[in-house]
Amino acid sequence: MSPSLTVYQQHHLRVVFDHHVANLYPAMVTASKAHVVMLAEQGLISDEAAATMLRGLVALATDRPGELEYDGSVEDVYYTLEKRLAAAAGIEVSQLSVQLARSRNDLDAGVFRMVLRDQLLQVLDALLATGRTVLDRADRHADVVITGYTHRRPAQPTSIGHVFAGYAEALAGEAAAYAGLLDEMNRSPLGSCAFAGTDLDISPRRLADLLGFDQLIVNSYEAVAGADHLVRVATLNAQALATGARLARTLMDWLSWGWVVTPGEFTQGSSIMPQKRNPVVLEHLVSMAGAAADAASVLNNVGAAWWEDSNNATTDVQSRLWEGDDRAYRFFSLLGGLIEKLDPQRPPSGEEIVASGATTTAAADALARRGVPFRGAHSLLGRLVRGGAPATWTEELVRSTAADLGLALDDAAVRDLLAAAVRPELVLRRAQADGPGEAAVRDQVGRLSTMLDAVQERAQALRERLTRADAALAEAVAARVGP
Repeated sequence: MSPSLTVYQQHHLRVVFDHHVANLYPAMVTASKAHVVMLAEQGLISDEAAATMLRGLVALATDRPGELEYDGSVEDVYYTLEKRLAAAAGIEVSQLSVQLARSRNDLDAGVFRMVLRDQLLQVLDALLATGRTVLDRADRHADVVITGYTHRRPAQPTSIGHVFAGYAEALAGEAAAYAGLLDEMNRSPLGSCAFAGTDLDISPRRLADLLGFDQLIVNSYEAVAGADHLVRVATLNAQALATGARLARTLMDWLSWGWVVTPGEFTQGSSIMPQKRNPVVLEHLVSMAGAAADAASVLNNVGAAWWEDSNNATTDVQSRLWEGDDRAYRFFSLLGGLIEKLDPQRPPSGEEIVASGATTTAAADALARRGVPFRGAHSLLGRLVRGGAPATWTEELVRSTAADLGLALDDAAVRDLLAAAVRPELVLRRAQADGPGEAAVRDQVGRLSTMLDAVQERAQALRERLTRADAALAEAVAARVGP
């Protein structure tokens, strides 16, 4: 640490610079190119001044921002860019017009959106890839019957495919939410200046087009004071990871019970027990979701700020957001990679499912289909279960127990009850559209795949928009810089 730095520089400005420079500097260079082009097109600066600054900005685009060090000569990344631009352009800082009709406020607000936009696209890519992997496994294992649990107790038969299709639906909803967040993120605040705009004849629309923004923020005060989009980034990441962590905990059980194979590349060995291969990746996933509680930090900072340009609500939360985006990207990449390698090993046998009592609801439903009132059927099955496992039930036992409850069962009702009680695989024939029936699950896979496709198309459209904007900006810069 340089002894020439003040206490404020040592313990805040330097730390923030180190956290921010790698993300903000390239985005600031790009935004500055667009701003200079716009100023020249509007006749607010001379062609010569524009060409000089653009040549400098082209040179800065080759900088390695991660290697830039804070030396205390300027305040932050914003002023570092000005200092380096003047040097690259061969002029004094006092000769720069790069900040004409622009404030650090709207520049920060703009580049924050640009950085988060790129990061969220990456998160969405990983989420969509995981969704497709989960759907592939749901389709592949739609006929693998397992015991479904509620409150950590055996409840009813279902299938691996049904469980995975359920998680895929959660992912589809989260994917749509990320796409909506990207729509909100892709609104330009540039041109708002400090918050009240300018009397100069600038073109915020041209700036937005050159930087790939689809819309302008309606109000210049909200453009620099607003933080709802930042809160949504933090909370959506936390929500999505929390749901994924719940699946990870369920997979811990499946691996421990031997229902699925533990993929070797996702395990760690024991330092003392050579027989052990620990699927700690699932523990890491749960921990990563727990770390997403940094959303609370974002909410606390935003809530502690005035509704105006305030570092609490904007600048100071960026590192938490970037870390959260990186964590979300790694989370979905890990979870998707793990599920891709999961295959059934020894799912519970029919006998084990029956012994757990998980088939009794189906047995009660079988009686209800024969006209027995459900509460009477429920009472009968409760008494039978308390008397012994379903595999021990006989027609005589069912009839006598029913008679004790005042229920008269015909032979067909008794046979249906016993079949449902000892044949958990019958759940694969269930016709209910959202249920665990094999055909139903495969239909769910198709419908959910269509939902993911729609989000994929939205993400691709945004990427193409950004590619076109990059090309338009490069062309505009080249036209003013010359050969």
